[in-house]
Amino acid sequence: MTPADIHSHFELQRQASREHVDVPLLVRRERLLRMRKLLDENGPVLAAAVQADFGMRSPRLTEVADFLVLRTLLSHTLKHLARWSKPQRVRTPLHLQPAQGYIHRQPLGVVGVISPWNYPVQLALAPAITALAAGNRVMLKPSELTPHTSAQLARLVAQFFTPDEFCVVQGDANLSALFASLPFDHLVFTGSTAVGRKVAQAAAQHLTPTTLELGGKSPCIIDGHCDMQDAALKIAHGKLLNAGQTCIAPDYVLLPRGREAEFAQAYRAAVARLFPTIEGNGDYASIITARHHARLRTMLQQAQTQGAEVHVIDPAEGKPPVPTQGTLGDGASRQMLPVLVFGATSGMQLMQEEIFGPVLPVIAYEKLDDAIAHINAGPRPLALYWFGQSESVRDDVLRRTVSGGVTVNDTLMHIAHDNLPFGGVGDSGWGAYHGEQGFLRFCHQKSVLVQSRWSMGSLFYPPYGPRFDQLMGMLRRWL
Repeated sequence: MTPADIHSHFELQRQASREHVDVPLLVRRERLLRMRKLLDENGPVLAAAVQADFGMRSPRLTEVADFLVLRTLLSHTLKHLARWSKPQRVRTPLHLQPAQGYIHRQPLGVVGVISPWNYPVQLALAPAITALAAGNRVMLKPSELTPHTSAQLARLVAQFFTPDEFCVVQGDANLSALFASLPFDHLVFTGSTAVGRKVAQAAAQHLTPTTLELGGKSPCIIDGHCDMQDAALKIAHGKLLNAGQTCIAPDYVLLPRGREAEFAQAYRAAVARLFPTIEGNGDYASIITARHHARLRTMLQQAQTQGAEVHVIDPAEGKPPVPTQGTLGDGASRQMLPVLVFGATSGMQLMQEEIFGPVLPVIAYEKLDDAIAHINAGPRPLALYWFGQSESVRDDVLRRTVSGGVTVNDTLMHIAHDNLPFGGVGDSGWGAYHGEQGFLRFCHQKSVLVQSRWSMGSLFYPPYGPRFDQLMGMLRRWL
């Protein structure tokens, strides 16, 4: 699209949102049902597009990582939409009675969504679903790194929605910058912290409120009393889903000193259980581009040069080669083997940046206070994971750390809970969506007070005198 095309689509949606401020519940439900129909009828087409963009990413992986999340979101939203949309009555304080007050939940207008490449269907459509449920119009700008998926989304959205309801804008990073500068009523961005800062600055020109879902270094704490085999399996699943290209993937592990070898052995076993082979295995995604792959290799080379121990895990080592199937382009060559790194220090790139790949640093701590101090010394993470058996230790960790979300004795799963808001804090983002919290994020909660004909508000009018002093004295005693 040209800049003129983008402005034209925006003005179309803006005008529609101003002419039809109130969007009936029936219309909102019908739009969500159309979205469900889009997914039900075109899942295989979208999954094939995702595989084409990654080079290696099986339709089954996309089914669980993208479509399942969207289907549960749609089901949950349709079930609760009527209740969420109702005006919310509130209690009226004594000094304003017998007036009545309520909160009217209205659409904001036009919501912009800039989505990333790592889960190119889920993270494009999830905020759009919630924004549509709240009665908004939506413009979506998907990532230029997933051109096949973006093209299919544009085609399908145009097939199921009118341009003044929901449209997709395609283009490069320059077009994304233009998109972020439009005077949306709300803008959602999912991506890196560095780009999130630029998006926030662009949106600030129009005082556009934003929801920023960023990333960061999400820690995983292993307590001294936990089942190491179970913890390693769940950490490996969270780390290696989509080859680590997940914003809430465990970024590094903190464990008691002396248990490094035990964890390494358990993690190797977990990798072999989840992925008996790597190359040609569609369940294990490719790194998205050669540039991203090179970045990860550079990180490892720097760490090794500075004294870290790099343990590459090849579950197929010593086994006969398995014929590669279903590859597209150079996808198999970008399937990076899982790596454990011991002895990483704060000066290394892999401890300063979000890794976003199958590389897992392991850091030993002497006591829990050291682990907590390490976490609190850096920016606040998007997620935190704790493995252990003691409720008191668990609660101590939760009290003394701040993160966007937490899963205890597992990884990733808090994002799948539709009643839990998902979002970051500090450098990992702001604002949250999912469930009712997401619905409210895309609503204006308009305060309404309906005055009674029996109102005694005139008692507070000037001129003030002895009667006013008596009234205020009574109120001070009652309040």
